[in-house]
Amino acid sequence: MAKAVKRCQWPQMERDPDGLMQAYHDEEWGVPLPDDRKLFEFILLEGAQAGLSWSTILNKRENYRRAFDGFDPEKIARYSKRKVEALLKDAGIVRNRLKVEGAVTNAKAFLKVQQKIGSFDSFIWEFVGGNPIQNRFRTMADIPAVTVEAEQMSEALKRWGFTFVGPTICYAFMQATGMVNDHETSCFRYSQVKKASASKRRAC
Repeated sequence: MAKAVKRCQWPQMERDPDGLMQAYHDEEWGVPLPDDRKLFEFILLEGAQAGLSWSTILNKRENYRRAFDGFDPEKIARYSKRKVEALLKDAGIVRNRLKVEGAVTNAKAFLKVQQKIGSFDSFIWEFVGGNPIQNRFRTMADIPAVTVEAEQMSEALKRWGFTFVGPTICYAFMQATGMVNDHETSCFRYSQVKKASASKRRAC
């Protein structure tokens, strides 16, 4: 009999009939992201998640991709009031005015960082010194909601004009984009992500 695959606890805590949570955990979560467009996607999605479950956002991800022009910050930064009103009528996304307007605000701030620094990737990875942090948490209960690095990131992003970037959201962003490896040590992805993180270090 094949040995059961051991995963982190969190993707198994909610109903996942389409397997989206498991696929996200197995293929994306915690893998270092050096791509500006993907990093912006997670800024938008993590902001949309505020006060909601990640599964809610994950199930709407393709709708967000359609509604927000493939997460293109240059296009989103130019959204008019009319476009915002149209988005607020789109049942495929979270129809919260502050979050939709926040996506436009964050697109403008994102472009400002790119223009001043050269790439958002260079800016954001400095909060971990360019190297993914390899944590060794045994259980979900051991994983913090906020860290010093997340607090520093939150403060810096707010100075650049970002919104929906509190420390908790920033730490979730760090986990998603591989700035930290928060897979439980017994999870089959822990060692795989650690190996992928080594490639990120070599690239820095």
